[in-house]
Amino acid sequence: MAISLDTLKAERDALKKKLAEIDAEQKVLETKAKDIRQKEIQTKREIEALNVLIDLQQPPETKPLPPPAAPGKP
Repeated sequence: MAISLDTLKAERDALKKKLAEIDAEQKVLETKAKDIRQKEIQTKREIEALNVLIDLQQPPETKPLPPPAAPGKP
């Protein structure tokens, strides 16, 4: 049983239309993903800036002195 040429062309045209819709949807999603990445980068920068401000306002940590060195042998 052969499939008519008109049926094949109609199927092909329908698939081309579907592909165009998928491409458009993909572009929208890529734009959203880019926006989300930019928000992520901005948020990380803000966190880092706040960390710096916090570090500047905290008193320096007092580290214990290392034990004295053992006397050297003559």
